[in-house]
Amino acid sequence: MSMLRDARKRACGLSPVLMINSSPPSQSVNGDFHAPPAGLAPMLLEALALCGYGLWTLLGLALALGIYRTGRGEALVPLTLGCVFVSAGLLAACMRSRVMPEWHGWRVGTAQRPTREAMLALATYLPLLGLAGLVRGTDGFWATRVASLILMICSLSCLVTSAYGYRTRRLASRAGIAIQLPVSRLLSAWYSGGLWLWVCVIFQADLTGSVVEPLPWEIGLLLMAMLLGLVDGLNWQSLTEPGLGEYQRAAQGLQSRRFLAAILVWVVPSLSLLLMPIVPGGRWLAPCAATACIIGKSLELWLYDFALTRSAQARSAQIEPFWPRDRY
Repeated sequence: MSMLRDARKRACGLSPVLMINSSPPSQSVNGDFHAPPAGLAPMLLEALALCGYGLWTLLGLALALGIYRTGRGEALVPLTLGCVFVSAGLLAACMRSRVMPEWHGWRVGTAQRPTREAMLALATYLPLLGLAGLVRGTDGFWATRVASLILMICSLSCLVTSAYGYRTRRLASRAGIAIQLPVSRLLSAWYSGGLWLWVCVIFQADLTGSVVEPLPWEIGLLLMAMLLGLVDGLNWQSLTEPGLGEYQRAAQGLQSRRFLAAILVWVVPSLSLLLMPIVPGGRWLAPCAATACIIGKSLELWLYDFALTRSAQARSAQIEPFWPRDRY
């Protein structure tokens, strides 16, 4: 009889071995079940989206003020590059990839209605398409500047709203650092997007034979790097407050792993900006710096996601600390 009962339990997915050895699912800070911390691949798509929106914001501001490079189609390359970065997550969600099951909280291809965050992100493509058609003419045309301004406002709105809509950002409200997150998100987008905009400018100038003054670009990007490092340092410092016991030491262990991310985000781009005018063929340092920034930001977002999730859970449930060891 006992063997028959065990067979019935196995048929229903209630094997005694699984019931004993399986660990209960983790709970969120509000008591409901939630997914485990995100992996590195979703954070790479997150960093690409930040870079794309930052690229659109800076380009839209420059075109609206009339200070961007004039010429037929000069803005098409950065517009297309930003579209590739932003659409990477949408493409993964449309393919129903396990890396990105949902895009801005919307599961594409299901009966679920798009969220307000997803609708805003989709609406951003409208001024993008309009600007892509207008920049092929005169950049001083009033319609071009209006479309640039709308693209800049939509990109800023996407950056701010997604800061509160993302799962780990909602956990940040329990940690008391939700006010700093949009600032860090905006600075990350402007910094990484500025690096890629600099890549477009310097290579287009090399093709057309025009002269570009690198000093204003270097000063602006270095200042944004300093501000971003300060804000990110404050965000990490808020996760290591006294009174968390064992988790505080675990978070400090995570901070030691940020050394590689800091090298890729700040050290490599800063050295590239300083050496570019000196080294022969220095323009090739620009894409290397921009790529290193995206990889480093992805790694930092991944580590911060683990630290933020476990910090919120440790504050509410006093669970044992856990942080990534072998998930690179």
